[in-house]
Amino acid sequence: MVILAQVAESIVPTGLYASSTMELKWLLCVTLLILGLVDVQTHDGEDDHGDDVIDIEDDLEDGVEEVEETKPEASSPPPSPKVTYKPPVPTGEVYFVENFDKGTLEGWVLSKAKKDDTDDDIAKYDGKWEVEEMKDTKLPGDKGLVLISRAKHHAISAKLTKPFIFNTKPLVVQYEVNFQNGIECGGAYVKLLSKTPELNLDQFHDKTAYTIMFGPDKCGEDYKLHFIFRHKNPQTGKYEEKHAKRPDADLKTYFTDKKTHLYTLVLNPDNSFEILVDQTVVNSGNLLNDVTPAVNPPREIEDPDDQKPEDWDERPKIPDPDAVKPEDWDEDAPAKISDDDAVKPEGWLDDEPEYVADPDAEKPEDWDEDMDGEWEAPQIANPKCESAPGCGIWQRPMIDNPNYKGKWKPPMIDNPNYQGIWKPRKIPNPDFFEDLEPFKMTPFTAVGLELWSMTSDIFFDNFIICTDRVVAEDWANDGWGLKKAADGAAEPGVVGQMMAAAEERPWLWVVYILTVALPVFLVVLFCCSGKKQTSAAEYKKTDAPQPDVNEEKEEGKDKADEEEEEEEEEAESNEDKQEEKQKSDADVGSASQEEEEEEDEEEEEEEDGKPTSEVKATFWCSLSRSGDHVGGPLVIFNDYISLKK
Repeated sequence: MVILAQVAESIVPTGLYASSTMELKWLLCVTLLILGLVDVQTHDGEDDHGDDVIDIEDDLEDGVEEVEETKPEASSPPPSPKVTYKPPVPTGEVYFVENFDKGTLEGWVLSKAKKDDTDDDIAKYDGKWEVEEMKDTKLPGDKGLVLISRAKHHAISAKLTKPFIFNTKPLVVQYEVNFQNGIECGGAYVKLLSKTPELNLDQFHDKTAYTIMFGPDKCGEDYKLHFIFRHKNPQTGKYEEKHAKRPDADLKTYFTDKKTHLYTLVLNPDNSFEILVDQTVVNSGNLLNDVTPAVNPPREIEDPDDQKPEDWDERPKIPDPDAVKPEDWDEDAPAKISDDDAVKPEGWLDDEPEYVADPDAEKPEDWDEDMDGEWEAPQIANPKCESAPGCGIWQRPMIDNPNYKGKWKPPMIDNPNYQGIWKPRKIPNPDFFEDLEPFKMTPFTAVGLELWSMTSDIFFDNFIICTDRVVAEDWANDGWGLKKAADGAAEPGVVGQMMAAAEERPWLWVVYILTVALPVFLVVLFCCSGKKQTSAAEYKKTDAPQPDVNEEKEEGKDKADEEEEEEEEEAESNEDKQEEKQKSDADVGSASQEEEEEEDEEEEEEEDGKPTSEVKATFWCSLSRSGDHVGGPLVIFNDYISLKK
């Protein structure tokens, strides 16, 4: 506070006592900043030392050592909350569950098959699989299935605890995927392998029968989330793939952010389905209405044997057969004719060509007339034509022929024999069937991953197949939920996220700068704006002599008492002058304008001088009352406002 008093004492005589609003605002800003710093230091001291008081004179060395020891602890950031991994446990009946935390591929079968119609070099399913933790795992102990190789065919599968039969219960398929290195081209979908007598897991390949294929896939810039099921035609017994409609959501983030995402398929007995990513629905629909091609064929089809009759007239308009070409219609008239009214401009140079040989050009030294022919100077624009309206042979300009009509054609009229666009007749569809329960698909008995990828280290984890959505949600909360919590605890703060975002999108730096600069600009505008006025503006614009404002500003504290005495004497003399003026006005009727202006100036000087001493006294009283109190600047400001009112 001693420093504050010294600073205020040096500022007050030149800032507060002046009548300038600009200087008053500067004083308030400086006072606010000083008291804010003092208050922050006071609170920091209380937080660092609490109730303990260090006797510097008695034990200076111990105090210095203690401060040095405690300083790093105070400046170190608080430790991040730690998330402990615990393997998820299913809370209900499941058909398949796998978290890979045992660290082996026990229960999984690697395919030994070869891909048909493929070169022998890449036909084998020899891509490697490993069970390991993620590269940047935040949950030590959490392991998953990792696709190791790139540009290889991979195939691995595992049996369900029992076959899944589509009856009255829903189907819920859920698992996690993390593209640790991003993804260039490849898939991460699963296949639910159909229950067939010929199913052999060690010969699992792309032609192996499946019931449902579900999961993410990317090719080029096409980001997909597949839901495909194979529907059996009840008449022919053949299977046909049905593809669900594309999601409306933007899926790119799930492939590029290198985070673990949870993929869920819910298929209900009423034929409705939902596809979720991270427990958020991204696609939904019905098996009867929202798949391509449709499950049920149309009832009627066009007759393939029906043919359009030869006399079928499909022309909606025809030329008018009764129309006759007018006698004065000249089809041979040209579209353009020369303008007979045109006159050659004066000064036209008929004998001068438009281009002439360049007189300054010289034949190259290496020019061989036998090889290159006779040398000719290059052509340039004729300089004589620059000042003339034109050069060469003058020709009349061409204009549109007013008599030109072109080739005559009869007008078009409605065709009285128009029969419409021909279409073959409809006949009953011989292949028609109606399956109102496409949910009842072929039972499946295994789950498999049959993938090709140009990117390695795709991480799979926490597979579950069940009939209860709550069981799947509990499994997700205990598995994927822990990963999400651990990633959130390890993520940088808001500033770190903003910096990372700006590195990917440099234009964000402009937004950040504007966001920071705007408040600073407003503060500066508040403190530094205001119409600057000189003290002379407070006086009337007269020819009477005015006091020197600069000299009054330069007077120090030693003359303050003398100013107060002079102001009191001036006030008494002004009262006497006003009485004399009133008497003289009554006797004479009017006074000179110069005397009235002088009296007005003296009255204004009196009014200006009186508040100055009051403001000075009030400022020091407010300053002494404020002390170390944070609201000190507000007290000073409020007192000043009340005085001005």
